[in-house]
Amino acid sequence: MDRAKEDFLVLAAQGGDIRAFDALFRLYDLPLRRFAYRLSGDRELAMDAVQDAWITLSRTLRKLKDPRGFRMWAYKTVRWRVTDRARSLPKVAVSLDDLPELAASSDEPDATPEQLAGHLAVLPDVERQILTLFYTQELRLVEIAGVLDIPIGTVKSRLNRARARLRQQMTK
Repeated sequence: MDRAKEDFLVLAAQGGDIRAFDALFRLYDLPLRRFAYRLSGDRELAMDAVQDAWITLSRTLRKLKDPRGFRMWAYKTVRWRVTDRARSLPKVAVSLDDLPELAASSDEPDATPEQLAGHLAVLPDVERQILTLFYTQELRLVEIAGVLDIPIGTVKSRLNRARARLRQQMTK
């Protein structure tokens, strides 16, 4: 969907058009669920967090000043809901020895999605979030800065560090 149509949907939804909000839901629900799952690694937590985020978005949509900021705002809301729900879970220690084999074989240079997920899982949360937002959700640097509440220069340096750490992790 092009940006102008999306902006129109946001404006219509802000005006109370339920069909417009439903269209936004259909457009963003799956990407937001994927994002939440990548952050948490827990399907139930991800589904609950996204559901909570949609409730929040529906209640506060009128407060959004710029319709172009909806995507960033939605991802930011999901991020906070995932963080809130993850904090309420009991902490379980996991040994790196318990994780599945993560290294790709030398005759197979590309990692499978499962191997890549395993490599991402051992990265620090901030780096995993940056890589997920940039590569799988295809957010622009300025949007990532808004989602994470950090300056764009910090996004660039963290993205660079996360790429280097992921590359290092994949060559082990």
